[in-house]
Amino acid sequence: MNKQQRFGALDAFRGLAIAAMILVNTPGSREHVYAPLAHSSWHGCTPTDLIFPLFLFISGAALVFSLQKYPLRLTAGALRSIGRRVLLLFLLGLFLNWFGFWADFADLRIMGVLQRIGLAYGLAALLVLSCSRCQLYIVSCAVLLGYWLVLAMAGGSDPYSVQTNIVRQIDIALLGERHLWHGKAVAFDPEGLLSTLPAVINVLAGYFATDYLLRNSRPVALRNFVLAGVSFAALAWCWSVWLPINKSLWTSSYVLLTTGYSLLLLALLIWLVDVLRCNWLAKPLQIYGMNPLFVYVLAWLFARVTAVMIMLPDGLGGMVSARGWGFLQLKRSFLSPLDASLVFALLHVLLFWLVALYLYRRNIVIKL
Repeated sequence: MNKQQRFGALDAFRGLAIAAMILVNTPGSREHVYAPLAHSSWHGCTPTDLIFPLFLFISGAALVFSLQKYPLRLTAGALRSIGRRVLLLFLLGLFLNWFGFWADFADLRIMGVLQRIGLAYGLAALLVLSCSRCQLYIVSCAVLLGYWLVLAMAGGSDPYSVQTNIVRQIDIALLGERHLWHGKAVAFDPEGLLSTLPAVINVLAGYFATDYLLRNSRPVALRNFVLAGVSFAALAWCWSVWLPINKSLWTSSYVLLTTGYSLLLLALLIWLVDVLRCNWLAKPLQIYGMNPLFVYVLAWLFARVTAVMIMLPDGLGGMVSARGWGFLQLKRSFLSPLDASLVFALLHVLLFWLVALYLYRRNIVIKL
């Protein structure tokens, strides 16, 4: 069994994650989005809320391969490699926060998607190199239970509200309100410092799953991923009676739920890609997954440029952003606003798949 056959499902998983991220990040209008393609307002979970954890899960999968060059212990070489990747991801995330808004550092949002991926990846890598398998399981349980305890005890009378939660309090104390996201009318960052700790478990889940896939046949892995995925999801929904499923707080029940769904998605892709050999499905996703970070950053920059930096006539005597102009053209056809917004996003998915195809055909892989 060659490497390509063995890990075709992981490549497809990575490609599906980046395609889904572009789809939900680039609607024609934020005011016209189908409910499954929008984040939950606070408690609860939509399909869109499952996408970010997929990136963390696949980062854990990559961890299995990136650490193969080192003995499973902390060495100077391993620390340099991990530190370099964390720093580059964090700085790249800061650049994306700055680009297009050109904010002074006093008002620059510090945390973000790439910053969380970098920190969670780095902490997970340190744990893998420092702990035995049994210790990793214990640490994972301790983090999830301990985070629940901290949220419940340190958030006042309403510990899971946007105003009083301990995640917000710590971010304000350490980063300052001006460096936080303000999308919920108050200073609160959904990629906060404290809430990054349970996100580490999403990375470890990807590490555990990939390591298990390496050690077992596909039928065995497929069966056990389904069993584990269903069990984690069921446990998460039961836990949500006491601890709400909340992406913004990255609650422990949310970690269990997204881990369960990640395992179920991986099992589905193993069945489709590695068992049924559905190349018509696998190949486009694998092409998308070859340069996920580069494609993600390029899509972000393109969206920011067309949203705030290029203005076009709207046909009514005014000016509108290039992004708004494109949405207007679709809306002025026979499409409803919701459909026009969706088609706009799908066109972005196609556009950046063509970019990925160009890189694939030239065997160009861009990594940090």
